[in-house]
Amino acid sequence: MSLYSPPEIIKIAGDAAITKDKYSAKKILTLSFMAGAYISFGGLLSILIAGGMPEISAKNPGITKFVFGAAFPVGLMMVVMAGAELFTGNNAYFMPNVLSRKQTWKAPLRNWGLVYFGNFIGSVFVAYFLTHLTEVVSHEPWLDMVFKIAEDKTSNPFYKTFLKGIGANWLVCLALWMGMSAQHTTGKIMGIWWPVMAFVTMGFEHSIANMFFIPLAIFQGADITWPSFVIDNLIPATLGNIVGGAFFVGTLYWYAYEKK
Repeated sequence: MSLYSPPEIIKIAGDAAITKDKYSAKKILTLSFMAGAYISFGGLLSILIAGGMPEISAKNPGITKFVFGAAFPVGLMMVVMAGAELFTGNNAYFMPNVLSRKQTWKAPLRNWGLVYFGNFIGSVFVAYFLTHLTEVVSHEPWLDMVFKIAEDKTSNPFYKTFLKGIGANWLVCLALWMGMSAQHTTGKIMGIWWPVMAFVTMGFEHSIANMFFIPLAIFQGADITWPSFVIDNLIPATLGNIVGGAFFVGTLYWYAYEKK
């Protein structure tokens, strides 16, 4: 068969978690910097393609949302196939082992903390040095999309961003699960593309992507403060992402296929 079964995916994820726990802090920070950058590249590509379609957006915004979502998954593809450490994906990887007592909570908490920090540095690096300073989105119609994305993401109440965070990482971790199920490159690409395209098109909140989108808008001069970014979006999105990945994927699949 060209697909691993669900129980086999649990084992693959568990083996990956054990390997990740053996990484040094320097290695984790390096790989997580790369992942933050890769996700940001996907975000930038989405802005440049969908943001250049203002007339289509005015007449049929659904098409623009789909195009935005369709371009974004390239970031996660690079994370998975080139190799990098992504906070949101790691929310799910460790749960089967922790719940089966093959690893303690120290393993995911150490990994999540280091990876989250590294993802932030990588995302802001791309936002400032490769996007803001190069003026890639400094002109219309792209600047308008940059501002609108950030303003929309910081204008929701806590519970909405939290719930959207659950939806985002439920789908991101399903993308990783489906990617692990495939034994060939084409299958991995397709397994990753569909769920990621779906969460972005539906407007859910991915904390690492937002580490690119909102700081970019701030650098470009949007009327958004750093405290607003953290309080109004990053905290609720992150908490929602943890629930979406750790519970709705890592825990539920452990319960279904591994719990004795």
